[in-house]
Amino acid sequence: MTDKAINWMKLQKSISPDKPVFMYYAPGAMHAPHHVTKEWREKFKGKFDHGWDKEREITFARQKEMGIIPANAQLSPRNENVPLWESLDDDQKEFYTLLYENFAGYFAFTDHEVGRLLRAIGDLPDAENTLVMYIVGDNGASSEGGLDGTVNEIKALNGIQSTIEENLERADDIGGPDTEPHFPIGWAFAGNTPFPWVKQVASHFGGSRNPMVVTWPKVIKDKGGMRSQFLHAIDVVPTILEATGLQMPAYVDGVKQKPIAGKSFYSTFTDADAPEIRTTQYFEVLSNRAIYHDGWVAAHQHTLPWRQDVAPGYENEVWELYNIEEDFSEAIDLADKYPEKLEELKAIFDQEARKYEVYPLDDRGAERLSVPKPSPLGERKEFTFYEGATRIPETAAPNTKNKSWTMEALLETDANHKDGVINALGGLGAGYVLYVQNGYPTFLYNFFESDVTTIKSSKKLPDGMASVKIDFTYDGGGVGKGGLFTLYLNNEKVGEARVAQTVAGRYGIDTFGIGEDSGSPVTKNYTAPYKFTGRINEVSIKLND
Repeated sequence: MTDKAINWMKLQKSISPDKPVFMYYAPGAMHAPHHVTKEWREKFKGKFDHGWDKEREITFARQKEMGIIPANAQLSPRNENVPLWESLDDDQKEFYTLLYENFAGYFAFTDHEVGRLLRAIGDLPDAENTLVMYIVGDNGASSEGGLDGTVNEIKALNGIQSTIEENLERADDIGGPDTEPHFPIGWAFAGNTPFPWVKQVASHFGGSRNPMVVTWPKVIKDKGGMRSQFLHAIDVVPTILEATGLQMPAYVDGVKQKPIAGKSFYSTFTDADAPEIRTTQYFEVLSNRAIYHDGWVAAHQHTLPWRQDVAPGYENEVWELYNIEEDFSEAIDLADKYPEKLEELKAIFDQEARKYEVYPLDDRGAERLSVPKPSPLGERKEFTFYEGATRIPETAAPNTKNKSWTMEALLETDANHKDGVINALGGLGAGYVLYVQNGYPTFLYNFFESDVTTIKSSKKLPDGMASVKIDFTYDGGGVGKGGLFTLYLNNEKVGEARVAQTVAGRYGIDTFGIGEDSGSPVTKNYTAPYKFTGRINEVSIKLND
């Protein structure tokens, strides 16, 4: 990605050196899964053996030393959901530390790549007149790894936990392409120092407040200066428009645009004491909500990111109140001291929520995620796919979960062109694949790596036209239940196997494809994409209730 970004910039300046360029560079970091090479991970070996409680203290002291937070800032209270580091056993400490060393390596590698891009920008002929906004993330550190962390995040997000012993068996693989690692909640709270709470909990700054660095040598002379005006991500585009002298178009591709809600903070570039341009801002994620207004924040923490199976409801809600002009890190709750101020802010939240269509609130986690989203497939139960139908998102592919289904492929092969993937969905984390290897049709069902079922045909695929079919009879009685897979070759049964359980929610972030398994392979039995060497006339899928 960095190579392409740099080469693109050089190309633009080679062709039209006087023409301005705009680039949006957005690496997946530091989002899970946390992938990085072992070389980068091992740079941090032993660096976090002191644990997450001590790490909060170390980070807090360093922030003050660097002047990133005010000298009078207090460390927010320790969250009671996080176990004390010293209460953990040796296996837990070993695994949790490995996950955070891996995350730190991922972070360092990302920083290295951003540095490469910034150096390339500095080499441009008009570098002095180049505006760079470096927005470090879009939320706080994530606690979605749960209490124990994981090497298979998709498995964890489906509500299935692995044991520490199982995870430690894969210690050497952490960060590699065969894993989808995420650290446990203790490191998330440490990563959000000095603020309370974490990603998804938009009620508190640990869930929402991120750094931003802006450089524009021709205009900004205060190198290394700090700014404290309250801003929101929606203010970035208006600032770019003002800096470039552009107007927001009323229509784009014939579609009338909604008015921009943000405001430009261009004034802060040349004046550290410029008036605050954003005096009010609401926040809401999964009913965790807050309102900022004139230096005060009212906040209600509602749901827990690591408990997607819980919808707390709206009775007996507790709101907190902070004066962030005096309490940078939201360490002192003033709700009891200033109840009238709290009610004033809650009324402002309600006003903003109605204005920006926040209501109705919905605090369901896993249930909300499981509701089918609008799909180009509509309500169809029968589908026909052809060669070239690849990289289709899981949500836009036939949903074969929690039901019976049949897939039939019509193939045309000869003695030297038989092998390869017919249809695959998912990846090493979880998925299914129908493929031919050494002439034998094979179906494989990968249940989060912990239970892999393989059905190899008792007969080889004949030359010429042939039908390969997999039929699944679901046991029913709820979601994620088991069932019977049966493999047919030219309508003759050539294999079958029962599975005790199936994936109920998502296979992950890998895709659906005909004729190849692009992305992470469902199995290591072949090397992706393992394109089918014969001809696939069509693949038909039928869903049964």
